Amino acid sequence: MAASPGSAGLGGAGAVHGSSPSGFAFDSGLEIKTRSVEQTLLPLVSQITTLINHKDNTKKSDKTLQAIQRVGQAVNLAVGRFVKVGEAIANENRDLKEEINIACIEAKQAGETIAALTDVTNLNHPESDGQITIFTDKTGVIKAARLLLSSVTKVLLLADRVVIKQIIASRNKVLATMERLEKVNSFQEFVQIFSQFGNEMVEFAHLTGDRQNDLKDEKKKAKMAAARAVLEKGTMMLLTASKTCLRHPNCESAHKNKEGVFDRMKVALDKVIEIVTDCKPNGETDLSFVSLFTGIKEFKMTIEALRENLYFQSKENLSTTLEVILERTEDFTDSAYTSHEHRERILELSAQSRMELQQLISVCIQAQSKKTKSIAEELELSILKISHSLNELKKELHSTATQLAADLLKCHADHVVLKALRLTGVEGSLEALAEYACKLSEQKEQLVEACRLLRHVSGTEPLEITCIHAEETFQVTGQQIISAAETLTLHPSSKIAKENLDVFCEAWESQISDMSTLLREITDVFEGRRGEKYGYLSLPKTTKNNANVKSSKSDRPDSEEQARVARLGLKLGLLSSDADCEIEKWADQENEIVRHGRNMSRIAYSLYLFTRGEGPLKTSQDLIHQLEVFAAEGLKFTSSIQGFSKQLKDDDKLTLLLEINKLIPLCHQLQTITKTSLQNKVLLKVDKCITKTRSMMALLVQLLSLCYKLLKKTENVRWVSVTNKDTVDGKT
Repeated sequence: MAASPGSAGLGGAGAVHGSSPSGFAFDSGLEIKTRSVEQTLLPLVSQITTLINHKDNTKKSDKTLQAIQRVGQAVNLAVGRFVKVGEAIANENRDLKEEINIACIEAKQAGETIAALTDVTNLNHPESDGQITIFTDKTGVIKAARLLLSSVTKVLLLADRVVIKQIIASRNKVLATMERLEKVNSFQEFVQIFSQFGNEMVEFAHLTGDRQNDLKDEKKKAKMAAARAVLEKGTMMLLTASKTCLRHPNCESAHKNKEGVFDRMKVALDKVIEIVTDCKPNGETDLSFVSLFTGIKEFKMTIEALRENLYFQSKENLSTTLEVILERTEDFTDSAYTSHEHRERILELSAQSRMELQQLISVCIQAQSKKTKSIAEELELSILKISHSLNELKKELHSTATQLAADLLKCHADHVVLKALRLTGVEGSLEALAEYACKLSEQKEQLVEACRLLRHVSGTEPLEITCIHAEETFQVTGQQIISAAETLTLHPSSKIAKENLDVFCEAWESQISDMSTLLREITDVFEGRRGEKYGYLSLPKTTKNNANVKSSKSDRPDSEEQARVARLGLKLGLLSSDADCEIEKWADQENEIVRHGRNMSRIAYSLYLFTRGEGPLKTSQDLIHQLEVFAAEGLKFTSSIQGFSKQLKDDDKLTLLLEINKLIPLCHQLQTITKTSLQNKVLLKVDKCITKTRSMMALLVQLLSLCYKLLKKTENVRWVSVTNKDTVDGKT
């Protein structure tokens, strides 16, 4: 995510790998190798499952038998590599050595058993009678596969404990050196200790960077990125703030500035340990903040559940939940920076939601006593009304927060106050310093308030974390700029004091830039684009005339049809996620295959949102337009793959072209459906289109995976060819 803090810099693979001490680099390498071998093993185990389910009465051709044996051998080889890595980890960690070695022995035995049972190449020969194989002992293969998965999991869990121990030990070293830096009194001593501190921070960055990449929980990943961003920028701040203190030991503002840096870095170090150990210090509980968007989303789900079960929630609980949500809107209505128009609109929509909830509760009470068609229709109408009001409230809150943030970013883009503080410091004017410090404090409060409101409308947990990070950064950095400016004003000729102020001003400017990216991502999520760094395809803008309103209303399906479309949409959403996972594997994100595949995945995701009544597509006409674009992108995608196939050998080329030939007809069929007029059967057309799109997405995922494998195969062949040529040239 572009706005996520610390996405690069601290611990970037290229930045720190070469500087790491050899022991540390070896440990990190173990983690990477373990992860790599794990990724090799799991698909192979999946293939074993397929082999186990192989029908006994199927004719066993030589080709089938060879394929079975290749899988067994591949599993055994992968297990062998895995065991070597596990044993290396065991030798480095005596306290876990016995446990890891036992798990490695089990894995090795399982791998050898699978290899023996899949050794079926001689099965069609008479001398092989009585041989125990996968066909005669499926139970043995199942036991071996289970043992393999169990032992591999044990090794990975134990290796994970090793990594956590390394991070804690590395953090403790950094913390101890920081305490020495705080007490240092001479430049010479400071230089020596800071050099050691730098090496330790590189080591810590490398470990935490690997850990961040391994985290599956997006919320934890965002928290780790935020903590690492603080440490990255804090390292430079610590250098200049400490040097300023040493140069001006009796300056109170210089000491205050330095203390602020050390305090924030210590908090960030503690935060990293919280994330990797998954526990709070002193048994504290995490009182999680619930944003307005999250609260509204959960409340809408509760209301919609009343369709199936009228007793799902009591009327008291419904009223209380809504009141809690509306109470949180006071963050917007009480803000000094919310415009009068936005405030009035939020209050109006809040009152409307209360009134419609009371109406819904009244209808629910009636429906509990008498079940008639008219009551059921009234219940549906009440649910739709309150859902509409809550959606309108969401739009208004989003508009309020994003407009405030956009206005502030525009107003402060030229950094006039920072330039004035720098000039004031050099001139040594305490009077001017007080004036501009006051202006910066006001600017800081505005930006902090904007971050708080953006957090409510961020839409995802990672973006919420990024909002918190931005809020804290503006809060802390604002104070530090003022103390650094004061030091320079008191010592206007001090080069180190000027350098120190520049560092803090640059951190502020960097955060302003990050906030601009954050704002774009929040808007992308709200509009159904998921905040990705690549631009979304343009959509037709809906006009606000009566004709469109009627058209939109007439497109609404009944509950049974809606359920079917929703099921189709859910499958489409899952396929879109699968496609994104395949796309992430590609190193070259600007590759034509990747680009067209990404565009298709995005459109599929917007179709999924449409089936939920969300996202940028508002009417069936919007949907049909996007389907036309989707079909066109599909043809471009196949054309790109055809170009790629020319680089392949005949067998691989044929395999790829066979898959492409399945997708091309589907693209043409979708184009035909979108252009076919089905009067008064809009939903049927939508149903057909989404079904066709789902089939295309399934093929897209397969093709992306196949192209990636063939690309890697081609690159490996080229590398071997070049290596062999270099070897021959060397001998010559």
